[in-house]
Amino acid sequence: MSVFNYKQRNNIILASIIILGCFLLYALSSLFSSILGAVVLFTIFRPLYINLAENKGWNRSLVALLIIFISLIVIVIPFLTLSIMVVGKISSINLKDLPIDQWISKIDAFAGANLNQPHFAEETLQKLGTFATGLFPSILGSAANTILTLLVLYIILYFMFTQIREFEAGLLKYAPFREQHALKFANALRDSTYSNVLGQGIIALTQGILLANGFWIFGIPDPIFWGVIAIFISFLPVVGAPTLCIPASIVLFAQGHNWQGVALLAYGLLFIGNIDNFLRMIINKRVANTHPIISIIGVFIGLPLFGILGLVFGPVLLSYFLLLMEIYETNRMAADRLERINSV
Repeated sequence: MSVFNYKQRNNIILASIIILGCFLLYALSSLFSSILGAVVLFTIFRPLYINLAENKGWNRSLVALLIIFISLIVIVIPFLTLSIMVVGKISSINLKDLPIDQWISKIDAFAGANLNQPHFAEETLQKLGTFATGLFPSILGSAANTILTLLVLYIILYFMFTQIREFEAGLLKYAPFREQHALKFANALRDSTYSNVLGQGIIALTQGILLANGFWIFGIPDPIFWGVIAIFISFLPVVGAPTLCIPASIVLFAQGHNWQGVALLAYGLLFIGNIDNFLRMIINKRVANTHPIISIIGVFIGLPLFGILGLVFGPVLLSYFLLLMEIYETNRMAADRLERINSV
């Protein structure tokens, strides 16, 4: 006969589950990017899967494989290609062939005379170098790690789709809140994912194309390269692609092309900046409103954890956390009301 009663046995089992769960979470911490990426892609492509597999009766496995192929072609491969292109371009630059010292001297002279910042160019280059180093650690790392992350991501995504009803039923069963709150959280999670991933991706792509076009018009070297850089920087709502027009305009001023510098500055800050605001307004009306503060803080959270993917995963993760806080507050208020009713 056991020395523990029924309640004690349950408490011991619960404590064992918590301890083993902590060990499992620690062991799977390196795969957190894969898990989060699978959740994001599942949220984005779930309507397509439902339409093809359930409404039209297509084979579930084939639909899941089709979605995996689409996500590779549309999202993953272009993103990795752009990242590798940026890193390759940076590594191929031969600083000895460029008049960097002359540019820095001209920019510092201009900034000292007009902005009272005689070391503007030197300090800016140091900050950009630090930022770039932190932005691309995952790309500069081993290719094997990237392949493993994608492999695990798509294995998880495949079973999430092929067993979608069991997966969603399990989430509802073990969710720590009521079913209507779980459905509300699922809808809010979907809107947050669309806003942070699809919405911000459209804005970033548009800003990158516009900036590359502007650099090409005003004679800035490598406009496509800077357009790609603008795509990544556009995920930062305060920095954004228009800020790249500032140093480019300063270079034009230092070279004596004053009207081109003024025109490029106006093009970036007024035209591209307003296009950004216009697109955000449309996305907020159609999908969800992600506050810029969430994007800023999310980026700083995501970059150390996920590298360049943190530009997307950071804001998404922070949005999920805030949604959970909202659900918790709703549950707490409901529990307080129930307690007051029972006490009457």
